[in-house]
Amino acid sequence: MANCDISTLRIVGRREDFDDERVRILAIHASPIWDKAAFYPSVTEATADCVCAAGTTRRRGKKRKGKLLLPEEFADTVAPATENGKVALVFGNERTGLTDEELLECTCGITIPSSTAFASLNLSHAVQVICYQLFRATQKEYAGYTPIPLSRLDETVSTIADSLQSIGFFSRTGRQDMERFWRGILSRAALSEGEASYLENIFDKAAGLATRNRKSEYPPQK
Repeated sequence: MANCDISTLRIVGRREDFDDERVRILAIHASPIWDKAAFYPSVTEATADCVCAAGTTRRRGKKRKGKLLLPEEFADTVAPATENGKVALVFGNERTGLTDEELLECTCGITIPSSTAFASLNLSHAVQVICYQLFRATQKEYAGYTPIPLSRLDETVSTIADSLQSIGFFSRTGRQDMERFWRGILSRAALSEGEASYLENIFDKAAGLATRNRKSEYPPQK
């Protein structure tokens, strides 16, 4: 992290569960990153103020984001957003990586191509590869703006889902999957506040029009 000018470390867990002395021995001159580390109960809470949360995985599957970006693809996509926003790189533990549930809390997935005969990378190596790509991509100059954090994006996603539900788009199920879909797509777009509000207005108006059209088509019986 320090090599790539990244200094914010957030850990899902508790500080007291870690061997402080051992961490400092391994960190050597990068121990200030550990000193300032913040601890959270979940990935969602740890990334609430970020523009997007990218989960790292070597495994593919229905619950593992489907489309996975290469490190360089991800870096080039989010680099403009880092000028005024925060981007989260989410890594699992050394032995098992991220669970399906943890990856679902992320908005996109990243994978590092490696041999099918030995696909898993050491955690430190995976961190270095992705941090390096992001570091290189952010050295370019961007005419940036301030993208909204995930906590604000979730409001936009809820508005979209509410509007779709009001016009009968969902049956008994399907809303949760649709919300994940929109959360992933819109987080990669790094929306500004104005763009988020504009999207909300579009879906609000569409739902209102659909409701009025239904009433005119089926007027109340006298």
